[in-house]
Amino acid sequence: MSAAVKQMPMGQHENNGGQAAKPHGGQYKGFVAGVFSGLAKLTVGHPFDTIKVRLQTSQQSHFSGPVDCFLQTIRKEGFAGLYKGATPPLVGWMFMDSLMLGSLTQYRRILNDHVFQPMHAARQPQGVFASEVDKKLPTIGHATAGVMAGWTVSFIAAPVEHVKARLQIQYAATKAQRLYSGPIDCTKKVLQQHGVRGLYHGLGATLLFRTFFFFWWGSYDVITRKLSQHTSLSTPAINFWAGGLSAQVFWITSYPSDVVKQRIMTDPLGAERKFPRWRDAAVTVGRESGFKGYWRGFVPCFLRAFPANAMALVAFEGVMRALG
Repeated sequence: MSAAVKQMPMGQHENNGGQAAKPHGGQYKGFVAGVFSGLAKLTVGHPFDTIKVRLQTSQQSHFSGPVDCFLQTIRKEGFAGLYKGATPPLVGWMFMDSLMLGSLTQYRRILNDHVFQPMHAARQPQGVFASEVDKKLPTIGHATAGVMAGWTVSFIAAPVEHVKARLQIQYAATKAQRLYSGPIDCTKKVLQQHGVRGLYHGLGATLLFRTFFFFWWGSYDVITRKLSQHTSLSTPAINFWAGGLSAQVFWITSYPSDVVKQRIMTDPLGAERKFPRWRDAAVTVGRESGFKGYWRGFVPCFLRAFPANAMALVAFEGVMRALG
C-alpha cells in the first residue's frame, strides 16, 4: 500500500489542482520508504497471512479454525513456520509499495487534469474559476486511480504471491521434506517446468482481486476527509486510522475473490491442474464448503488488515519525513 507525500494525508496530496511531488526526489524517497513500509507490513502481518492462506487452501478437517491452525503450526514447525514464504513478499513489497505510490500519484494527476478539471471547467461561466472544492480530485477519482494502480502492481504481485502461496502450504517441518527449499528454488522449478506463464499462474485472479482497490482508496479518501474536518488528530494519526480502517473496508469487499485466487495459485500446474478457469475454482469452493467457504480464514485476515497496513503507513510517513 502506498502513502502520502511528506506529512499530507494520503488521498489529499493529489487534490491541490493536480500538483504532485518533484519527480526525481519523490521517486527516490518513495522507493526507500517503500522498503521500510514493506518490512513493517511483513513483520506485523505475515503470521496472520500464513494462517489465512492455510485455512483458505486446506480441507476443513485439517484445521478446525484459525486458533487450531496457529497452534498446530507452532507445535509442528515452530515460530518460524508462521514466516514461511516471507522472503518473496518482503522483496516484492519493496517494489510493489514504490510502484503503487508512483502509479497512484500519476493516475490521480492524469484523472484530475484530463477528466475532472475539464468537466468542472465546462460547467463554469466564461471567466469564472472553479471553486477550491472543484479543484480537488473527487472520491470517485481516487477510487478509479486505486483500481488502475492495483492493476499496474498486479504484474509484480502475481508471481510474488504465487511463490509465497506455494511456500506457505508446505507443512513439513524440515527443508529436506519439502518440494521447494525456498523462494529462489520455487521460482527456478516453476520456470523450468512451466515457463514464465507458469510463474504468472493466477494473474487473471490477481487483477480481479485488485479491482477491489476501488473500495480501498475510495474509502481512504472519505475517511481522511471526515477525520480532517471533524477531528483535531495530527496528520500521522489520520494516516494511521484511515489506513487501517480503509484496509478493513477493502478486505470485507474483496475477501471471497482472494479465497478463489489462493485456490488457483496453489492448484497443481501442468496436466494435474484442477481449475482451468476462475469460475471452476469459485464453483469448487462453494460446492465443498457452501457460502462459508468463501470466508474461510477471514478472521486472521481481518485482524491483520488494520495493524499491518496502519503500521506500514506509519513507517512510510516516518521515513518520508526523515528524508525531508
